[in-house]
Amino acid sequence: MITGTGHAVPKRVFRNEEFVGIGIDTSDEWIRDRTGIRQRHIAGEGETLTSISAEASLKAMAVAGVTAAELDMIIVGTCSPDRLLPSAAAELQAALGATRAVAFDVGAACSGWLYGMQVAEGMMAAGNAETILVVGAELLSRIVNWKDRNTCVLFGDGAGATIVKRSTKQRGILSTYMRSDGALANLLYRPKGGAAEPMTQQILDEGSHLVSMQGRDVFKNAVRSMADAVDRALDGAKLSANDIDLLIPHQANVRIIEATAKHASVSMDKVFVNVDRFGNTSAASIPIALDEAIAQGRVKEGTIVMFVAFGAGFTWGSMVERF
Repeated sequence: MITGTGHAVPKRVFRNEEFVGIGIDTSDEWIRDRTGIRQRHIAGEGETLTSISAEASLKAMAVAGVTAAELDMIIVGTCSPDRLLPSAAAELQAALGATRAVAFDVGAACSGWLYGMQVAEGMMAAGNAETILVVGAELLSRIVNWKDRNTCVLFGDGAGATIVKRSTKQRGILSTYMRSDGALANLLYRPKGGAAEPMTQQILDEGSHLVSMQGRDVFKNAVRSMADAVDRALDGAKLSANDIDLLIPHQANVRIIEATAKHASVSMDKVFVNVDRFGNTSAASIPIALDEAIAQGRVKEGTIVMFVAFGAGFTWGSMVERF
């Protein structure tokens, strides 16, 4: 079960109106109408994935009453690590001084935190850990093409952290589900700059190492896949939509969120939405939203929350937890 949450975002707030100033043919109205986003946080000098992950983690640890020495495992979901080697989790481990913890990353893009939670559940069931830090963190501003209107207006930076311990008193995870479809990878990916086509000056000049997305196709697959994940989550937990107190979906786009809620037969007043203030923070979006929901009093002991996500890969999944 989740016993502590925390989140952190860069200091700079980048509003829709500022895109015009950097030469992007768009407007605040155009972005808000299509995505629901009005601003996002963008990392500046000295802000790294490790620094914001550590800030979010220390907040979650303080809430849970857990020290770095008590962490058995650190799992980080990210697609924008500070370095390709070592893992983001290893760098976070060092920053926290969690010398006992096993540390590794989960590469599932926007589904990263949700996948990480399910890995944590399995590790605990196998008896391999008692206290796990699961983090979703991204600095997407560093890997998007700031000349491509289709992507740069969507994404933001941030980190969300959760402390996971064994469930007690009928609390904890009630169901989980995850799927992938690598055949659709080229609809949302970074074409070059990896081991298959290592970085060259030409790749840097053409920007083919940055995120590329076929928006309409991604939208259709996101809606269909998140609907599937919602159904599986409810079936697995043996619950109906009426039993869900709060739906926290991946904060990609308000239209996707609304379509997911409609399919789940969950009214929008039971859906947590903060995409307007943070944009799409990929793996960080759900844990950031959860931390805010708890702070606002929307998640209390006994609250049943359904999480659902979709990301590049394609990956998708869901989880139901009773707090």
